[in-house]
Amino acid sequence: MTLRVGVIGGGQLARMMIVPALELGLEIKVLAEAHGSSAALAATQVGDYTKFETVAEFAKTVDVITFDHEHVPLEILRRLEAEGVSVQPPSRALAFAQNKLEMRRRLHELGLPMPVWAAVQTADELQEFLNANGGVCVLKTPIGGYDGKGVRIIRSASDAQDWLEPDALTRVGGTLLAEEKVSFVREVAQLSARTPSGDFATWPLVQTTQANGVCAEVVAPAPGANAETIAHAAEIARSVADGVGVAGVLAVEMFETPNGRLLINELAMRPHNSGHFSIEGSVTSQFEQHLRAVLNLPLGSTDARAAWSVMVNILGVDDRNDFVSGFEKVLGEHPVAKVHTYGKGARAGRKMGHVTVISDSLDFATTEANATAQALLQG
Repeated sequence: MTLRVGVIGGGQLARMMIVPALELGLEIKVLAEAHGSSAALAATQVGDYTKFETVAEFAKTVDVITFDHEHVPLEILRRLEAEGVSVQPPSRALAFAQNKLEMRRRLHELGLPMPVWAAVQTADELQEFLNANGGVCVLKTPIGGYDGKGVRIIRSASDAQDWLEPDALTRVGGTLLAEEKVSFVREVAQLSARTPSGDFATWPLVQTTQANGVCAEVVAPAPGANAETIAHAAEIARSVADGVGVAGVLAVEMFETPNGRLLINELAMRPHNSGHFSIEGSVTSQFEQHLRAVLNLPLGSTDARAAWSVMVNILGVDDRNDFVSGFEKVLGEHPVAKVHTYGKGARAGRKMGHVTVISDSLDFATTEANATAQALLQG
């Protein structure tokens, strides 16, 4: 019998699950938020994922529920699980992806390395944290933030006055998360996958570069990472995955400090931007692996297909350029680059697609990937 996977959310991550699902002989269905979504080819239902009846109706048509994003209300997922629906990753794990404060508390229980942090509810508490941490901190809303949203650099409690207003606090769960502003030499990410039965696999540690809070470039493997750092990153990912009960792909985003420490910044329990390189760069992509994992199938090899993979995001520049104009010319001029577009309407700052180049030369892969992305931006 054909296994049926249901993905909640019609974004680019669901879109990129379609091809490996077909190759594995799976039936893939998507509950999309609107018509014309990135994953429209597999969108069998359009509806509101915050309504239990909508999600329950969708769940009846598939063997497992998984996600393009982490925003489905936990109470809906818990009701589905109580009725015997396979939800992967399960609600108990997603709770830590949906709420950064709960994530910090759980990682603390697991004894994992993190920046100094505190839960704050008042200006006095925030100022006390600032005074204890060099007069500057990163302030985050525990829920609802992504791609740099819900994050501020704070040097005085007055910088967060609007976030500390009662109504604003209520919208983010009643508490803010204050974190040490880490002095780091670079950001890295460890991608892994875990099955419900506990099988586990990792990809190489990657280096990520951010621009305006959004991932701009990923290099796999992380240049210059020594054996100790690589092993430690994989150990951290395994501890997180087992400690929160993840099923599917897990991304652990970390800071690497000048003395070589790794500090956990964020978690994502789904395919992640830092793993897009794996479509061309790995024997098994993160999208295929995610499908294998949530169905409790044997995991595939994560071996690299070339010495280096470089992925560059294509971010929207305005409300007109959808990167279709000049597309044929760019493909002709950059035949070794793999261009992925997401079928989205144009919007400044929006993730519209990405480019990946794999090579035995890091310089070539970096230059070619960036040149291709720039050519697409110029149209």
